[in-house]
Amino acid sequence: MAEVAVADTEEALVPERILELSERLSTAATTSIADIARINREAKMLAINALITAARAGEAGKGFAVVAEEFKNISARIDEVTGDLESQVQGDLRELAAVGAAILGHLRGQRLADLALNAIEIIDRNLYERTCDVRWWATDSAVVDCVSAGTPAAAEHASERLRVILDAYTVYLDLWICDAQGRVTAVGRPELYPRATGSSVSNTEWFRKAKATASGQEFVACDVERAPLLNDAPVATYAAAIRRGGTVNGEVVGVLGIHFDWQPQANAVVDGVRLTDEERSRSRVLLLDRAGRILAASDRRGELTETFRLPDAATGMGSYAENGVTVGYAATPGYETYEGLGWYGCIVQGERVVAANPGRADAA
Repeated sequence: MAEVAVADTEEALVPERILELSERLSTAATTSIADIARINREAKMLAINALITAARAGEAGKGFAVVAEEFKNISARIDEVTGDLESQVQGDLRELAAVGAAILGHLRGQRLADLALNAIEIIDRNLYERTCDVRWWATDSAVVDCVSAGTPAAAEHASERLRVILDAYTVYLDLWICDAQGRVTAVGRPELYPRATGSSVSNTEWFRKAKATASGQEFVACDVERAPLLNDAPVATYAAAIRRGGTVNGEVVGVLGIHFDWQPQANAVVDGVRLTDEERSRSRVLLLDRAGRILAASDRRGELTETFRLPDAATGMGSYAENGVTVGYAATPGYETYEGLGWYGCIVQGERVVAANPGRADAA
């Protein structure tokens, strides 16, 4: 049996090859059918000329006229067969192209959805660690003593302890210890954020919810927001109640808030998605909150100011195509005890992606 040589097996399996081959086949079929029609037209002209010549020859040309007439009839039948062939082949090729495009669209969308899931999973695992950090550090003796004793010396000692933690954990902008009334009594970087110490955070969501937790095993996670006391930097704040004696069920005597330095961590995630250089030039990687607000974007546009609205039916994980743009998305699956905040990973890809998605990008 003759073997079919395939120069590159991996290339042969690329979905785009389906469309390329169908286009080549369509071109070849169209050209061949056109050649048959042209040759048949020439044959018809020969048959007509033969009939004319036979008629001029009179009785001597009768036998030749019969052959010429039969040849003319055969040409007519060739026309019919050619027409039928063109109609059938072109119809099948159009269907093949449509099937190929559907397969390609599905595979491309599935790949983008897989990449989006990977991006949001990385974020989930990272933020899960933050929930562990805040619950652990809220039981640190220096942190507990800071709000229990309420003395300047205790606050200074706690601030030193927070500075040591920040030196070891580079993903935070600052750590704040607040008393039960919401006043910030100690921070880890007073030289960078001098307005924080002594400020009241009693009206913030993270303080109120953390103070209301039922045990030391609980934590509060908040969406990304700009923090005025941190020079308006975007942060994801995690908080836990500080309890008397550092015990799980002790009386709430304060709140520890840890401010995750969102921008560099999020940039690393959206920039690290495994796209080819060609794909990256026409793709936009996004992290979205529950309402579609853009938390991070590979092109750095619209962050915390625009929304990208997925269709109402876009839940869980999937993809869709719209106006020449393919969108793959995946909802946060959570990690361990961190359930996530309803965030999405999202990748928008087209020949030229110049906006979040035509007709779906809005100012927040």
